[in-house]
Amino acid sequence: MDEAKALYEARRYAEAEAASRAVARSRPPDDEYAAVALNIAALATGAQGRHAESLATYDEALTAFSQTFGADHWLTLKLRSDRAQQRISLGQHAECEAECRAVIEAAGPGTGPEWSQLTAAARNGLAFALNAQGRHQEAEALARESLAAYPERDRGALVLRLGLARSLNGQARYEEALTQARHAGRLYRSLPEQQRHPDVGAVELVFATALLGLCRAPEARRQAAAAHDACLASFGPDHRRSVEARTLLEHLESTRP
Repeated sequence: MDEAKALYEARRYAEAEAASRAVARSRPPDDEYAAVALNIAALATGAQGRHAESLATYDEALTAFSQTFGADHWLTLKLRSDRAQQRISLGQHAECEAECRAVIEAAGPGTGPEWSQLTAAARNGLAFALNAQGRHQEAEALARESLAAYPERDRGALVLRLGLARSLNGQARYEEALTQARHAGRLYRSLPEQQRHPDVGAVELVFATALLGLCRAPEARRQAAAAHDACLASFGPDHRRSVEARTLLEHLESTRP
């Protein structure tokens, strides 16, 4: 398990997947190590851009987590939040929205830092799902409310800040989005490496979108290219963010004077 976790944190996702699946196969289905191994396998598979396989692995992991920890344990609810957000990569935005709302409600009575982080993660997923459905004003209100209630300067704050920037880009409020992207960039650079790797390329993407909206195409092109290169190096070509960066970069190249 330690090896699988270390491989994932080192962005060696294929090896992390293989190691964690080996652990899962070697343990009884209701064993704690099997449950956690399936979680790492789901994360590693998604990071490689195999989103449908990742969701199927999350389904296996959810059964194991519910049996091992209980349906209301914060670890099980965190898995549900991660599983819901994998649906975004498959275009299942309404399903992600419904599941994130359910997790937020279930996490409501919880106290302590782990519950606060869980709620922030689920709210991030909800904001992303709302943005994906074109409901940018709702996403903005949620992101601002969530940031006000979450004073930590960690990955939870980063993804909420990125969600706010996306909502502003969606409303063509590009200068405000650029300001939020700068805040997100500073926060991203301040985080430890193991907290940063799931969000590789995300800051550059919101920058590029805002710059494009402000008709600053050369700068937008540089940011989109940086996002694409970083995503290819970390995740490969089929990951949702790699595809998003490539699509934006192709659009910028097609409109080059």
